[in-house]
Amino acid sequence: MELYFELKTLQLKETFSIAYGNYDKREALLVELSYLNFKGYGECVAIDYYQINLKSFIRKLKEIQPLLQKQSIIHPTEFFAILSELHLHPFLMSALDCAYWDLFGKLENISFTELNDIPAESLVESSVTISIAAIEDQISKIKKSSWNRFKVKCKGLNQDHIGQLLRLNRHIALDSNASFTDQDCLWLQENEMISRFSYLEQPRPIGNYKILSKESFTNWMADEDCQNLNSLEKLLPYYKSVNIKLMKCGGLTPALEMIRKAKELGYKVMIGCMTESSIGISAGCVLAGLSDFADLDGAHLISNDYASGNFVENGKIILSGKPGLGIVLK
Repeated sequence: MELYFELKTLQLKETFSIAYGNYDKREALLVELSYLNFKGYGECVAIDYYQINLKSFIRKLKEIQPLLQKQSIIHPTEFFAILSELHLHPFLMSALDCAYWDLFGKLENISFTELNDIPAESLVESSVTISIAAIEDQISKIKKSSWNRFKVKCKGLNQDHIGQLLRLNRHIALDSNASFTDQDCLWLQENEMISRFSYLEQPRPIGNYKILSKESFTNWMADEDCQNLNSLEKLLPYYKSVNIKLMKCGGLTPALEMIRKAKELGYKVMIGCMTESSIGISAGCVLAGLSDFADLDGAHLISNDYASGNFVENGKIILSGKPGLGIVLK
């Protein structure tokens, strides 16, 4: 098996504004695993608030390259067990895990959904992100959009803006990226009208969730608070929903386990994304059949997508049905 990797720059169509900052581009690391002329692809991106350093990932890939290139083809879960012994960052592990699932499916000539008995029909629709702006501009974007579901970014709570968004009578979620105060959270979860939002994502900084109540009117959704399988039980009294992102948890293999455990515990599950090309989005899309919500608009937000595969069109998740993850470089 051969390993190839390359840095890429993802250019955003417009400035992406969230509570953490403003972004015009994202740096990405493409990972390619190949065998017998078949190629599988994975990707991870540099997110500053996760303190991701792609150059350190490249150094690690160079270090483990001889080991991976000696590796014979085995089942992806067995390959993931080998990765787990290498002390990799979850973002890098996700890129390798997804690339291997893509390669394995292509070698076996079977799609990821078929390999894992995941529904591929009647999939939940994805939201599209509305970044921080004047409320009039956010509302204008929603009204003009051909998408049906929206995740509206905000920085802090403005009660008047909440009312304006609810009056649109659309499928809207709020994501404050941890910018709400305890007082904001109390106000939100004590107001019945807030139940009309699809969910409210990561209201407080990591670890500051004990003000939240899952028994309230609000569908609180954990993002940064929910990093891996071990997060689920401790968050149960506070959150109704969890956002599972492949890069956070380490790839498709642990994501499958997380989804199954989350469902057992009674959570609603969203398969989410960061700013990613169609490599990352193709991987996320294959889990839509197990999800209650989806936020897979990452490739929609960039202007220089360098791959194709599974995709999202006006919110509708479309699976190619091709072997592996169906990823092809342009």
